[in-house]
Amino acid sequence: MAATANLVVGSHVWAEDSQVAWIDGEVLEVKGQEIKVLCTSGKTVVVKASSVYHKDTEAPPCGVDDMTKLAYLHEPGVLDNLRSRYDINEIYTYTGNILIAVNPFIRLPHLYDSHMMAQYKGAGFGELSPHPFAVADAAYRLMINEGISQSILVSGESGAGKTESTKLLMRYLAYMGGRANIAEGRTVEQKVLESNPVLEAFGNAKTVRNNNSSRFGKFVEIQFDQEGRISGAAIRTYLLERSRVCQVSDPERNYHCFYMLCAAPPEDVQKYKLGNPRTFHYLNQSNCFELEGVDELKEYRDTRRAMDIVGISSEEQEAIFRVVAAILHLGNIEFTKGKEIDSSMPKDEKSWFHLQTAAELFMCDAKALEDSLCKRVIVTRDETITKWLDPEAAALSRDALAKIVYTRLFDWMVDKINNSIGQDPDSKSLIGVLDIYGFESFKTNSFEQFCINLTNEKLQQHFNQHVFKMEQEEYKKEEIDWSYIEFVDNQDVLDLIEKKPGGIIALLDEACMFPRSTHETFAQKLYQTFKNHKRFNKPKLSRSDFTICHYAGDVTYQTELFLDKNKDYVVAEHQALLYASKCPFVSGLFPPSPEESSKQSKFSSIGARFKQQLQALLETLSSTEPHYIRCVKPNNLLKPAIFENKNVLQQLRCGGVMEAIRISCAGYPTRKTFDEFVDRFGILAPEALEGSSDEITACKRILEKVGLKGYQIGKTKVFLRAGQMAELDTRRSEVLGKSASIIQRKVRSYLAHRSFVLIRLSAIQIQAACRGQLARQVYEGLRQEASSLMIQKYFRMHVARKAYKKLYGSAVSVQTGMRGMAARCELHFRMQTKAAIVIQSHCRKYLAQHHFTNLKKATITTQCAWRGKVARQELRKLKMAARETGALQAAKNKLEKQVEDLTLRLQLEKRLRIDIEETKAQENEKLQSALQEMQLQFKETKLLLQKEREAAKREAERPPVIQEVPVVDHELLEKLTSENEKLKTLVSSLEKKIDETEKRYEEANKISEERLKQALDAESKIILLKTAMQRLEEKFSDMESENQVLRQQSLLNSSAKTMSEHLSTHISEKLENGHHVVEDQKTAEAQSVTPVKKFGTESDSKLRRSFIERQHENVDALVNCVVKNIGFHHGKPVAAFTIYKCLLHWKSFEAERTSVFDRLIQMIGSAIENQDDNDLMAYWLSNTSALLFLLQQSLKSGGATDATPVKKPPNPTSLFGRMTMGFRSSHSSANLPTPPLEVVRKVEAKYPALLFKQQLTAYVEKIYGILRDNLKKELASLLSLCIQAPRTSKGVLRSGRSFGKDSPMGHWQSIIESLNTLLCTLKENFVPPVLIQKIFTQTFSYINVQLFNSLLLRRDCCTFSNGEYVKAGLAELELWCCQAKEEYAGSSWDELKHIRQAVGFLVIHQKYRISYDEIINDLCPIMSVQQLYRICTLYWDANYNTRSVSPDVLLSMKVLMAEDSNNAQSDSFLLDDNSSIPFSVDDLSTSLQEKDFSDMKPADELHENPAFRFLNE
Repeated sequence: MAATANLVVGSHVWAEDSQVAWIDGEVLEVKGQEIKVLCTSGKTVVVKASSVYHKDTEAPPCGVDDMTKLAYLHEPGVLDNLRSRYDINEIYTYTGNILIAVNPFIRLPHLYDSHMMAQYKGAGFGELSPHPFAVADAAYRLMINEGISQSILVSGESGAGKTESTKLLMRYLAYMGGRANIAEGRTVEQKVLESNPVLEAFGNAKTVRNNNSSRFGKFVEIQFDQEGRISGAAIRTYLLERSRVCQVSDPERNYHCFYMLCAAPPEDVQKYKLGNPRTFHYLNQSNCFELEGVDELKEYRDTRRAMDIVGISSEEQEAIFRVVAAILHLGNIEFTKGKEIDSSMPKDEKSWFHLQTAAELFMCDAKALEDSLCKRVIVTRDETITKWLDPEAAALSRDALAKIVYTRLFDWMVDKINNSIGQDPDSKSLIGVLDIYGFESFKTNSFEQFCINLTNEKLQQHFNQHVFKMEQEEYKKEEIDWSYIEFVDNQDVLDLIEKKPGGIIALLDEACMFPRSTHETFAQKLYQTFKNHKRFNKPKLSRSDFTICHYAGDVTYQTELFLDKNKDYVVAEHQALLYASKCPFVSGLFPPSPEESSKQSKFSSIGARFKQQLQALLETLSSTEPHYIRCVKPNNLLKPAIFENKNVLQQLRCGGVMEAIRISCAGYPTRKTFDEFVDRFGILAPEALEGSSDEITACKRILEKVGLKGYQIGKTKVFLRAGQMAELDTRRSEVLGKSASIIQRKVRSYLAHRSFVLIRLSAIQIQAACRGQLARQVYEGLRQEASSLMIQKYFRMHVARKAYKKLYGSAVSVQTGMRGMAARCELHFRMQTKAAIVIQSHCRKYLAQHHFTNLKKATITTQCAWRGKVARQELRKLKMAARETGALQAAKNKLEKQVEDLTLRLQLEKRLRIDIEETKAQENEKLQSALQEMQLQFKETKLLLQKEREAAKREAERPPVIQEVPVVDHELLEKLTSENEKLKTLVSSLEKKIDETEKRYEEANKISEERLKQALDAESKIILLKTAMQRLEEKFSDMESENQVLRQQSLLNSSAKTMSEHLSTHISEKLENGHHVVEDQKTAEAQSVTPVKKFGTESDSKLRRSFIERQHENVDALVNCVVKNIGFHHGKPVAAFTIYKCLLHWKSFEAERTSVFDRLIQMIGSAIENQDDNDLMAYWLSNTSALLFLLQQSLKSGGATDATPVKKPPNPTSLFGRMTMGFRSSHSSANLPTPPLEVVRKVEAKYPALLFKQQLTAYVEKIYGILRDNLKKELASLLSLCIQAPRTSKGVLRSGRSFGKDSPMGHWQSIIESLNTLLCTLKENFVPPVLIQKIFTQTFSYINVQLFNSLLLRRDCCTFSNGEYVKAGLAELELWCCQAKEEYAGSSWDELKHIRQAVGFLVIHQKYRISYDEIINDLCPIMSVQQLYRICTLYWDANYNTRSVSPDVLLSMKVLMAEDSNNAQSDSFLLDDNSSIPFSVDDLSTSLQEKDFSDMKPADELHENPAFRFLNE
């Protein structure tokens, strides 16, 4: 609070106002404790000095993002800061580490998209604009880095946006801790997020203040594993408002699920026998049945889908909605008096229908349901008594059943969600998100408000302790004394409510235990117990109400329903009824309790149970590091752009923000860093800044000179007590006032001196003008006198001259007449003489012309006769030449027929050769099979012969025992001998046949090889014939054109004779050459029609195998060579050229199957594994792009046609044909005419070649992306330092010294060095300029995105001085682009258009004079309205105090933004980085040309290899 001594006339202050809470104004007069203030509204008020606060006139017009930076931390300052930021749609503000969120009541999707989450990921707390993502990220980082569990407490009154803020926190935590899908295809984070709509459907309802008010408290514990991934979660709920099921006040609604079920699809409505919500008693107590903009059917389907995700099966969902429908039917059961005394029964058929329907839905007996509602069973020691209930008691029993069923259903769903999500027993850390009701104070406050306010008292105590702890940590960190600071606690209120045995809750439980207790007896008990308590009051006009002085204000509670709402018991009849249900789900909601041995009702206290839950919650919060979000509702109309000061101020008090400010004010509420303090108060002691390089010393000197007491000097800040900032500002205002007087005096002196000088100059000019006028008059008199003398002189001269001319004229006339007469006489004589001469000349001319005409006629007659004779001779010669041309045409036709015959013969020969090969193959197979059979017989015969010989030997070795029968032995021996002879002859014959077969086989192989040579020679001769025929056609066309020219020339001059002779000689020579060609063709035909003999397949297979082995060896040699860095030649990569030449020579592009391409792709992939080496990446980018260019120019698909009209003979397509052509290329090249060599040759590409081209394109794009991303990674850390200028002190600048040591442009120079390093690397490796342009263009686009987004997210960057710093850095980038030239930089500079225009706007001095049209058309045409609005609202200037744009411009922007609010895309003001590939294969042709490769040399390593001799050609 301000003291009177600190207030002077002209001070700006805040004064209390009955309408807007606080209003600013200027002090007009100070009289002791009374101050006269002129308010900005125009009225003048007189207030007390104790109720006035200083206003910071140097605060930014758009507020500060952290209210601890305010010079004056008090209620009006906080309120004005929130209002200023709310006016520019900045709904989040920090107070230290507390986030205050003001509900905008409009959707701002651009603030919560994935791009925004990526911006806050890993950013330091307070580095970017305030946001729930920043709070969640800070909690997540603390948990990961320090291993401490965290909690985030979200509080606020109904409609302040607590639920939405909780969703945002959970979204961000799921984004940071997300993991891959687990079983059933759902992750833990997905289930946690989808639990929100389920709980909202069954726990949220429309209230007076909010259309989606949470009627329960929720604490979500999200568990994380060691890697920071979400591993489990648990949801805990508190104090569901069960009374809302049966009692709804207008214009509120019941829980959303009832209305969703009534709007379900027709089949569901019919199944549950539902209808319009207006027909149900539990819903029609209010006239509100629908919510604006809410589709209940869509919400119903979304809820069912969310149930599927969180693990609730379809059967369980069916049972849940069956129970909900049963509750609605229960509400429609009405009772009337029964037949018995004080009995009851359903009123009419409608009630009986709803009773029967409820029993069917509960799957229980309808009679049992009726008895449970209308009867009570009292169990005594001796007997059981059944008691009837009257209609009123039966209705209460019905409502009790509905409430307990709904409560059990809600608790079951919470348990089901927890079981489905699962908890991680190994988790060591968690983050808890608490979404709980805020402080409530209505006209009628019942038991729910009592419990809610108890919760807020407990949380406020926890909040105060945390704030005090943070204050202590701040003081400890700055090493200042804080021992005398007192902490105000609210423990006395908590003791009043929950202390045992004398607290309010204990007395309430005691009253509930006695059946005869009423709310009045309970109130009298409270009055007697707490009559002397300072926090407890009794209202004067009420007998049962009581008032508690809470931290946020006094609340009066009505005790009428306290006892009923505190009772938490289940009627035994209800328990037995539903436990006996045939539906397992319903019976599971009411399991039997083990301690219930009888049917007697068991009492339990809701207040006691809630107190236990609250204690457990506080224990959990105490074990975690808390973070706070305070949600504020700006108005009760729930409409945007309305800020009600009183309403917001009350919420700030209820939310504990003002209590935190009071705790801060108890210590050192004003904290300024040394440089800020010197900047602001250096004028109080200018001598303290002279010759000083230490800011701490300068601050101490300033404070010592001012004479303040009680302040503290920390390590980095100056800590001031309450009121000291105002005193310093008063001193500063006095100094500024004196300075202003001195400036005014000097200005007035200057103006007076300037006026005197102007008057003196005017007098001098008037005097000079008068003197000039007098001098001009004297001069005019002298001039007239001289003129009269001149006139007289010229008149006399004229008279004398006239007399002389008259006399002179007479003499001349006489002389003229005499001379004319003599001249005429002479002329007449001369004319006579000339006429005679003319007559003589005409006569002589006629005679000579007549003689010449006769002679000319004779000459022409002679010439015509001679020329006719010569022309007839020429005509005869031309006719002969024409007949010779016809002979040439006939020869051409004959040659064509011969070529066709040769082609047919060649085809016939090929067919015969194929047939012969097939016949030969069949004969070979037969011979081989016969040979094998013979060999088998031969082996068998040999085996038999060996056996017989062995037997004969054994017989010969035996002793002669059988000599008695010698005849038998001789016969057997002869028989064996004869058989042996036969076998020998058979073997010898077989051996001869085998030899003959082998000879025939060898002869057939030789003949086949000869025939193959002959066929190939025939093919080459046919090619020669076709080329010769083509030449003849060309010569023939040339001859015809020459003949036509000669015919024209022969009619003009006679010199055509020699030319025709030369032409005829030339034609005859060509004809002779043509005849030789025909003879050659005949010879080729004679050679080609020789029969082809058979050959085998064995030599063919050997030849194939040897070719494949050599091909693999060649590929290995090529890969081993090019995998190394073999350099460049003439600025082109040698490796790419070598690969292309080899592939072209091997005809790999035309092969149907080949492994060469796979080897090359594997080689490139293994070569670029080290992605951090930019030199290596640049080398391979150069090679792959060059090779891709050559393939693009060379390959054509099968459907393409060649550009030349002449068709070339087809190449052999079979493997053997290509192999033979490859072997014989050197021999055939000697016979064929050699065309000029071309580097790039068009070939028909097969599928492997086209696939190789696609893979090579992918590698070019991959290597390009690696180089680009490496540069981005290198620049990312530097860009975060380049967006904000290094902090310097004004006082230091004035004294000529600097506290900083680093160069302010050092970070920009590091960026330039990184760009130069990469550019040099790319140049050294001869990367195509088009790729270099694209790399730097995308890099500059990335710089533009990062700098521009940081500018929009960080308010401390939107300053005039920071704009100058960034502009200087951009000038360095522009200089680099100029030095790199357009060949390499391209349009990189144009990519910085957003940051250039934004910085250009920041450094404009008089922004308030600029119109909106000038901004969007001239200054910032590329920027959107959202981006312009954000920069204009974030702009502030602490150094030069320049203002932002005018309010009219801001209003125009807000109007345009409101018009575009339906377009979600237009709301986003951040830029996205484009990481696509910005070039195509065709773009390489702009940097590369075919002629660039004409002088290329292949790799030197392959020169010595004989298989690569073709590279030297």
